[in-house]
Amino acid sequence: MKESLSYDDVLLAPQYSDIVSRSEIIIGNKIGDIWLEVPVIASPMDTVSGAAMAEAIHNCGAMAILHRYNTPADQANLVLKAKENSPNLNVGVAVGVSEDYLMRVRLAKQLGANSVCIDVAHGHHILMERALKTIKDEYGDELKIIAGNIATVEGFNALSDWGADAIRVGIGGGSICSTRLQTGHGIPTLQSVIDCAQSDRNAQIIADGGIKNSGDIVKALAAGADFVMIGSMLAGTIEAPGSIIYGKDGNNYKTYRGMASQEAQVDWRGKAASVEGISTVVPSKGPLLDTMARITLGIRSGFSYTGARTIGELHAKAKFIRQTTAGRSESETHILSRRGS
Repeated sequence: MKESLSYDDVLLAPQYSDIVSRSEIIIGNKIGDIWLEVPVIASPMDTVSGAAMAEAIHNCGAMAILHRYNTPADQANLVLKAKENSPNLNVGVAVGVSEDYLMRVRLAKQLGANSVCIDVAHGHHILMERALKTIKDEYGDELKIIAGNIATVEGFNALSDWGADAIRVGIGGGSICSTRLQTGHGIPTLQSVIDCAQSDRNAQIIADGGIKNSGDIVKALAAGADFVMIGSMLAGTIEAPGSIIYGKDGNNYKTYRGMASQEAQVDWRGKAASVEGISTVVPSKGPLLDTMARITLGIRSGFSYTGARTIGELHAKAKFIRQTTAGRSESETHILSRRGS
């Protein structure tokens, strides 16, 4: 039986560095001809990626995928809203694999979206194959196709062969995802990234799920990812969809929910099928700019500890070590857990 590693199981070993200033470090990457200064993509969730998030995160050098939990017309309106102030906005739209997916792709392309994300929980599937091939046949290289999610190198190879330019790697690792509990299936996301990085296919890797902080982003990139997709780290910001909830404790919150949660499914299609997520609230975090500044600084710092100036150098130089449970505890800000002396 194979042992699988999660982000908390490993650390990166510090190495000799000749980087004098973090300004020397380029953390950006390209999906086709789409250049992102920060290798971060906002998850297509209705409490994360709306028009305001798409515009704000683009201004921070990253990109959002507009969620699909609405009508095709409503989604098209999100594209319009996002692009009215930023005509050159990098933005993608999420689609499913049945019914209206091709209509959504056509509308989004006409309105200026430059990528589409085929967004399903289990991407290594015949419906994904049909949708991917259909979109690729119609648009060729005119539209960059992100697809997923998958957790194995077999799934990665299949989606790459079917036409995906970039693939979301990770099943069941999201902070509000209960897939592993409900279905018994999944692989720790870091292990999935490590495995898929061994593929000989050309599709890029987007690590998706289980990322809690900038250190996890650096680990994902070091393991072979080209980008990361995040939700919880962006939820609660001013630009995330949803109104502020004023708590009885005097603190402010915003809703954050998995798209397979009962609440999201009922809002979206009037009923819940398989429930593989939860709904909760997270603290209100203020402007996205502040969150992205912290994320970007953490990534640059991480690169500097390995002595890497680019993602490619990080892939080549990174050295992982295993940490014990005691090591994990030591890695935390453990003064808060001390009890007397």
